[in-house]
Amino acid sequence: MIGYLAPNYPLIAAFRAQPKARTRPADRVARRIFKTAPKISDYLHDGDFLSSKGDLDRPISGLALDSRRVLPGNLFFALPGGRADGHFFVDEAIQRGAVAIVGEKIPPGMAARVTYIQVADARRALALVAQRYFSFPDRSLDLVGVTGTTGKTTVASLIKHLLATPAQRVGLIGTINYDLGARIVPSYRTTPESLELFGMLAQMRDAGCRQAALEVSSHGLDQHCVLGLQFGVAVFTNLTRDPHRTIEASLEVQSRLFTGGSGPAPRAAVINLDDPYGRRLATAMPKRIKVVTFGESPAATVRAENVGLNLKGAALRLVWPDGSIEIESPLIGRYHVSNLLAAFAGCYALGRDPSVIAARLKSFGGVPGRLERIEEAQSGHVFVDYAQTADALRHTLGMLRAITPGRLLVVFGCGGDRDRAQRPLMTGAVQEFADFAWATADNPRSEALSRIFHDMQAGVQHANKISFIEDRRRAISLALATAREGDCLLIAGKGHETCQEFADTIVPFDDRQVVRELVGCKSIKSA
Repeated sequence: MIGYLAPNYPLIAAFRAQPKARTRPADRVARRIFKTAPKISDYLHDGDFLSSKGDLDRPISGLALDSRRVLPGNLFFALPGGRADGHFFVDEAIQRGAVAIVGEKIPPGMAARVTYIQVADARRALALVAQRYFSFPDRSLDLVGVTGTTGKTTVASLIKHLLATPAQRVGLIGTINYDLGARIVPSYRTTPESLELFGMLAQMRDAGCRQAALEVSSHGLDQHCVLGLQFGVAVFTNLTRDPHRTIEASLEVQSRLFTGGSGPAPRAAVINLDDPYGRRLATAMPKRIKVVTFGESPAATVRAENVGLNLKGAALRLVWPDGSIEIESPLIGRYHVSNLLAAFAGCYALGRDPSVIAARLKSFGGVPGRLERIEEAQSGHVFVDYAQTADALRHTLGMLRAITPGRLLVVFGCGGDRDRAQRPLMTGAVQEFADFAWATADNPRSEALSRIFHDMQAGVQHANKISFIEDRRRAISLALATAREGDCLLIAGKGHETCQEFADTIVPFDDRQVVRELVGCKSIKSA
């Protein structure tokens, strides 16, 4: 949370333990600060909690959900978790200065100086309190939430691009970064916890933003991260296999964004009519919600016609109820055509002028690490992509196979400490489309690379078409040396990432920069 939310330091200082020889002026200053401080009762009302012990009218200096970042005077939320239960850190939070605790159970040994509040669901309570604490920032913004298995990052970035003008900045919460209006900070999670999310929306509001695009992950919906948010438009891109839940469970989670299961229902729903689960979602929408569909289906509200694809980009005729336009985009592949339609439909559903936003589609160059073209005068076409699952690889490689005149070459790996069942499936997906592949390290983390390779080798179907190389830089170098004119090389798995994670260290590693360095070295040697 540090670096994302700015705490009220004078108020925090007033809560700090004072020396015994405290002066009267300090007493007067502290009393004046406490008089204007927010109180617990301002944010937790009758009916929001099951029981409480202690004073609910006591002032607080802010909210915290990580005991390591508790500041004097904070209200600490003890959240349940898969790896660690926040209730285990209540004592640490109190030692750091927390004056009140919100949790799903009240500990047996209670400090007399601390207020305890028991709630049925701590994450729901956090979202409710955070929204009130930051004065409902979502009500001052036109929010577009983008959910689905793939395409969220590109669609959200596209929507930001289409809505922004020189006089009006548009906020963004997503996988790559958070644009808060006055500053852009690195992303640490696709959909942040509700406390950080509402705090960042408040920063957007205060910086003059009037619209914002948010990536909304299934995990974020499941963990109530966007609970209570008032979305103007919700966008559904597609639905494919999730390693953590069944396809039906995934559809149920994502549908909450559209039907009011995570808060107020959006004013409009934008849904992919080319996706079978999108068609199901569209038919289940409440009648009070405006539905705008998109796709290549003739029945779609916003659709693409006469689509032409090649390694330079896509050309299509964009059609909406009152007009149409011919556009060319540097984005490559049929799934990017779907992303273009989704973003256009989202802005159209907000009521923006379709002819203006359609013209802006042409100037969107893409998202870092999402099928990003690397132009360094190398042989063949080189792309870096974030694909990290078998479905994502199959999707990307199938598209590249259809438009590549020469050979399709792939460098890929599987992350450590992640779903092991994906590894043979990823290898199988690569071998289904690639003429040759180099399997290598992705982010091994704490897992032995030999074990990762063992899992990946279970998916090998053509042993003569794949080579296992431990060093990722070496694998990329071999692939570049193999590529010829007309070939296409995909370097998959890390995308926009600039580091490689090992068990006890993180080292700088950017696939894009590595390609540029290797091509540069080759040029020097051949000169």
